[in-house]
Amino acid sequence: MPVRIQAITFIPLLRRWEGVTRSVLRDRSLTSDCPPCPRISRARSGEREGQMGAFQSQPSPTKTSIHQFTVKDGSGKDVDLGIYKGKVLLVVNVASKCGFTESNYTQLTELYNKYKNKDLEILAFPCNQFLRQEPGTNQEIKNFACTRYKAEYPIFQKVRVNGSDTEPVYQFLKASKTGILGSRIKWNFTKFLVDKEGKVIGRYAPTTSPSSIEKDIQKALGEI
Repeated sequence: MPVRIQAITFIPLLRRWEGVTRSVLRDRSLTSDCPPCPRISRARSGEREGQMGAFQSQPSPTKTSIHQFTVKDGSGKDVDLGIYKGKVLLVVNVASKCGFTESNYTQLTELYNKYKNKDLEILAFPCNQFLRQEPGTNQEIKNFACTRYKAEYPIFQKVRVNGSDTEPVYQFLKASKTGILGSRIKWNFTKFLVDKEGKVIGRYAPTTSPSSIEKDIQKALGEI
């Protein structure tokens, strides 16, 4: 008997709940065409734009010539390598306390004096990554090369040629011509020969003397 009373009492409540539910559902169907909250609309719009931007963003164009780079001279001033358009370049990572220092600096000066009026330019980049054989300041390095070896070609600011903080121009050089160790620079006085359009046309190991690549330089200059 108590169970029956509870059932009878519960039935009207159940029916009332069903009526409320139908009313709520009907109200929702009537308001389904209402515009969304402005904040939600803006958020969704921004999300869509961000997604589109992710697809639309493009990486910066890859540099195809050494003339597109800017480096620092020994005083820290910017040098646009575009000033060397039309010249053949010999790019060398130099060091003052290396076993190759004497022969390379001597022969680089000889080559420069011989071809500087025929559109050859030598670009020297000091580097201290190989057994710390270039420990001096930029001014000390320049004084050493210019005084002892009469270097008249530019001696740029000290750079790194390997690793995550490689100088961008060296990233370009190494990517253009690989060596025995892949793209990695093996040692001091690795040499890159660059044509008049700024393209790398030769790479030479530290053991290759500057004088031994004279014919390649002459060919790049159009002499042979």
